[in-house]
Amino acid sequence: MAKKGWEGAVLKLYRAKDYTFTVLDAEPVTDHFQRVRVSGGGLLAHHELHPTMWVRLWFDHPEGKAHQRAFTLVDADVAADEFTLEFAIHDGVASRWALAAQPGDTIEASLQGSALTLPSPAPSAYVIAGDIASLPAINSLLDAIGDVDAHVYLEWVHESDRTLPVRSRSRDRVTWVARERSGEALVEAVTKAPGEIGVDASSLYGWAACDAVSTRAITKVFKETYGLPKGSIKTLGYWQP
Repeated sequence: MAKKGWEGAVLKLYRAKDYTFTVLDAEPVTDHFQRVRVSGGGLLAHHELHPTMWVRLWFDHPEGKAHQRAFTLVDADVAADEFTLEFAIHDGVASRWALAAQPGDTIEASLQGSALTLPSPAPSAYVIAGDIASLPAINSLLDAIGDVDAHVYLEWVHESDRTLPVRSRSRDRVTWVARERSGEALVEAVTKAPGEIGVDASSLYGWAACDAVSTRAITKVFKETYGLPKGSIKTLGYWQP
């Protein structure tokens, strides 16, 4: 395993916990989406499972320094300490690892900063925005929010993206938005959402995770256009465009 560098040092300062995951199985879902089932090396014995729970995986890089990427735990079996990690495939070290993963392979992981507390009292509805990379987290959130409507805006690039399963309920609305103008189409869709939903924007809860530029723009929409307080917003930039 290559050295984790300054990122690893910072995580240690924040008391991140390290684990070694072992691959149990791997399978393609589409030509641009891969699932890898792993055992958690004690992760779920030491930490309570919560919505959108995620870990940082450490991948060897040709330059010699380990690179970390974040992944949501999917379909976790707490008793067995097993869960699935899902990968949006592109040209990168994480995708190459996922495509080559075989049972018995191992990978280092760190857990820090994963907590999510659902709002109480519940909002009038959730506005959720993301892309294929954040779909696992979105599905985890949809599983957890109970009897509250969700309006989901999902950005797609490949035609096969729109065949991926979204764990929406009959009361939810899912809108697929083609990635156009470097993500501006998704930002525009989120901006228009309150009018389409027909509710007071300030009563909503906003959640977004996509590329860093779009995430910043959507965060601004939640704050300035919707008028949401900090406690009604959860956003995270997943990748640099």
